[in-house]
Amino acid sequence: MTQTSFSTLPLRQEILSAIAALNYEAMTPVQAQSLPCLLEGRDLLAQAKTGSGKTAAFAISLLNRLDETAYHTQALILCPTRELAEQVAEEIRRLARGIPNVKTLTLCGGRPMGPQLASLKRAPHIVVGTPGRLLKHLNKETLKVDRVETLVLDEADRMLGMGFIDDIDDIDDYLPASRQTLLFSATYPDEIASLSNEFQSDPIDIRVDANESNSQITQKFYSVDRGDRLELVSRLLAAHRPESTLIFCNQKHQCEQLKDDLWGKDLHALALHGDMEQYQRDRTLIQFSNQSSSILVATDVAARGLDIGGLDLVINFDLSADPEVHIHRIGRTGRAGREGLAVSLVLPSEENRLSSIASYQGSSTPLSPTDELPAAAPFKLYPPMVTLSIGGGKRDKLRPGDLLGALTATREIEGNAIGKINVLDKLSYVAIAQTDAKVALRILQEGKIKGRKYQARRLR
Repeated sequence: MTQTSFSTLPLRQEILSAIAALNYEAMTPVQAQSLPCLLEGRDLLAQAKTGSGKTAAFAISLLNRLDETAYHTQALILCPTRELAEQVAEEIRRLARGIPNVKTLTLCGGRPMGPQLASLKRAPHIVVGTPGRLLKHLNKETLKVDRVETLVLDEADRMLGMGFIDDIDDIDDYLPASRQTLLFSATYPDEIASLSNEFQSDPIDIRVDANESNSQITQKFYSVDRGDRLELVSRLLAAHRPESTLIFCNQKHQCEQLKDDLWGKDLHALALHGDMEQYQRDRTLIQFSNQSSSILVATDVAARGLDIGGLDLVINFDLSADPEVHIHRIGRTGRAGREGLAVSLVLPSEENRLSSIASYQGSSTPLSPTDELPAAAPFKLYPPMVTLSIGGGKRDKLRPGDLLGALTATREIEGNAIGKINVLDKLSYVAIAQTDAKVALRILQEGKIKGRKYQARRLR
């Protein structure tokens, strides 16, 4: 496929500079197909998987038409989850870095109303949020969207599946009829067509082939009895020694059980599923994304809308009943041009699901012999980093630079031993190399950050 440069588009110089700084060398297929019509102000209905570059596509288009000198909300983006909303907002901020005074605000449930109300005293240019919390602000008249020029429904199929259709209908009542409406969906059920008919006007319809974008992924299928799955997972991990592995289960309780079983084999694993509190999900995703845990065992909540990049291995502990979900699962690896490996364990009772996947992919799914894997043997798979939790965050005016400065002030720790730093409202997390974790924890517990002592502990 011919690569197309962003410089071929009529974009503001500030955006082109930001694109270059982010090393976005060429447009992805969804960007190349959608951006020309987005920049013309057309409505768009796009089917594209997570990781295809769709967020940058709509972010670039709405920033290109943004009037940063006009202090009213000009773009509204609806997302199914807080995690996705925060990732979308962060991508917009990165692309808007060269445009002065652009205010992007996230409004999501699971967060206190007070700070959001304070942030809304000056209208943000761009609002990203979940339908329930957005509607609450609209009903309270703390958010004004009567001059919105662009509405984006991101992961629309998932919002429908989560029962947000009534909220979306109610939000639409507050919006101007004359606007650009962009609808992005990873799958295309009949309800998406109905949603488009209701909210869009003569949209451009584009589809990015998920199977084509997964062409750099090697798939393996192994037939296994239910009681032998844990042993086979151990053999897979021992054979490939991946730095990061995402394992999918269909049931929440199975995630917890498999996580515990892996810990019993001295393998650092975390679970992610819908029964967890929001702070637990935040902490889990931070630990996994900053390389403080080698294995994440998750339900399909992690398959879409979560920024988990650089995965070496995806394992389907259970096959999904939906072949489209299977494609999205394996699409978590092999991203950004990298090669990836996806392994599926197939129970005898799941052979019909395997046939559906083969039919959907248009390719065979041969079962590989399990004896090609080495026999199970004790081994350790420890992550390279450790996460330290600090009992202060944005409310305490802490910034990543404050934590970095506190850790390096004594010169006992080199800057290259410090990984990702995440500062949330009330808590902060910093990734430290395993070899420096004890020293870093002592520095934080005994020292001060911006003249104040904070509690610090090491996360398991």
